[in-house]
Amino acid sequence: MTGYGRGEAECEGAKLSVELSTVNRKQSEIVINLPRDLAELEARIRQAINARISRGRTNVLVALHQGSNGTRRLALDVSLARSYHDAMRALQKELGAPGEITIDTVLQAPGVMRPPEEAIDSDKAWPAVQRALERALDDLIKMREREGKHLAQDLIRRLKSIRRQLKEIRALHPEVVKKIRAALLERIEKAGLATDGADDRVAKEIFLFADRSDISEELTRLESHVAQFAHHLRKHEPVGRALEFIIQEIFRELNTLGAKANDAAIAQRVVGCKTELEKIREQVQNVE
Repeated sequence: MTGYGRGEAECEGAKLSVELSTVNRKQSEIVINLPRDLAELEARIRQAINARISRGRTNVLVALHQGSNGTRRLALDVSLARSYHDAMRALQKELGAPGEITIDTVLQAPGVMRPPEEAIDSDKAWPAVQRALERALDDLIKMREREGKHLAQDLIRRLKSIRRQLKEIRALHPEVVKKIRAALLERIEKAGLATDGADDRVAKEIFLFADRSDISEELTRLESHVAQFAHHLRKHEPVGRALEFIIQEIFRELNTLGAKANDAAIAQRVVGCKTELEKIREQVQNVE
């Protein structure tokens, strides 16, 4: 499901923010954008997200902002500066090269001075990142829950439609055997064959047809699957994959029922159930 969340926390005099956004995906996918010095935190961030989100593509943006006074101290590596200075003096002496080694020369050496966003220790920054991440996750999940409630209402409405049509199929089925008996007797009569309604051969054919076209077991299983689907919708935990499995079973039973029923009115309602179920399957791919 789609959603957005943002969290902030203080980190060594600066403000750290975490932004999360999710879009629909059948599986879980996490894309993380971190400042370079916080790259070591990627695994922890991924683990924290996986603990609360199981499906969808989650985009993560972690950013550092200047403090309220607008300034932060640059990081100065004094030991590295001294090493550069000593090495330059030694090289100058070795080559006998003229010139003056100034503070500007040393400060321009790689790594001596770093901008604030690179002067962060990842272990020290983790508590702030974690606080901001949890706040962003809270906001994100609240938004997804609101969307989930609207989605559940739509799924329940479609389930009711399937239940209604299954109930109609159960009521129609006993009449199918009567129709077949009447049609068989009519064909025999048109063929000019002498028989009566109590003919054993006719009764046997009707019995064999009724046995082949009995859909009571399929109807019972379908009603059970629909009830399980509704039960999972009421759970407060990830149920998307379970719902997908139940949908597959409902489709399978509907196919069997449609093949066995051999009746236009029942076939029409089977098509109606499949239509609703296809829409449910599309929506369930967005369910956590």
